[in-house]
Amino acid sequence: MHPRRRWCFDAPTEHKEADVTADTAIPAAIAETLATVSTATLTTVLLKKGLRNVWMRGTRPLRAGQKRVIGRALTLRFVPAREDLATPESWSSPISTRAAIEAMPAGCVAVVDAMGITDAGIFGDILCARMAKRGVAALVTDGVVRDAAGVLATGLPVWCRGAAAPPSVAALTFVAWDQPIGCGGVAVFPGDVVVADDDGAVLIPQALLEAVTAEAAEQERQEAWIMGEVDGGAALPGLYPPNAENKARYAAWTSSRKT
Repeated sequence: MHPRRRWCFDAPTEHKEADVTADTAIPAAIAETLATVSTATLTTVLLKKGLRNVWMRGTRPLRAGQKRVIGRALTLRFVPAREDLATPESWSSPISTRAAIEAMPAGCVAVVDAMGITDAGIFGDILCARMAKRGVAALVTDGVVRDAAGVLATGLPVWCRGAAAPPSVAALTFVAWDQPIGCGGVAVFPGDVVVADDDGAVLIPQALLEAVTAEAAEQERQEAWIMGEVDGGAALPGLYPPNAENKARYAAWTSSRKT
């Protein structure tokens, strides 16, 4: 197990760590920008950089209208159930979802590899309540939760495939946290940045965070200008994407806003 990383993003004061390191904290300016950028924009920017597989399949908001969430990934991994290991007694093991939750720092996004299994809930209301108490930003999984009404009542934002009554050990064995995983067909490494909104959850590799954020902000500005042109009756050819003439018009509009 890796030494515990330290994280921080928009967490309540009582949860913040005093010695957040520069390589794991999300800089405030980047966090503020990502809070205004949709996952749709992020997938387009990442596509331009050659990354096609960044949207975690099956990660739908459990509650409609959940606020956009940004945080670094704290990863958890399940494998198929093995009857001698996947038992209620395993919940008391040092390697358990309970132990993993106690290692979750405030502001992280818990990203869980449940192999897309939808007939066993990985977390219920009590575990989600503890995560919320610890200041975890969100739960993202390609599996499902259980005790859905109770989970919703905790206030923890959740992105998943839905809900199922059986417990995790009915179909899954928990094996590790803070390791590389696959979630919804996407490779997720601890410390990668996750952005989740109504369209699902998208991964930004931590090495690309600054560049992707800057390009995404510019794309949002350009598309806002294009939408204004469309609202004014402009036709799409040559506008979206913009040709040389419209690029010049957009540049002039951008300059006028800076003066």
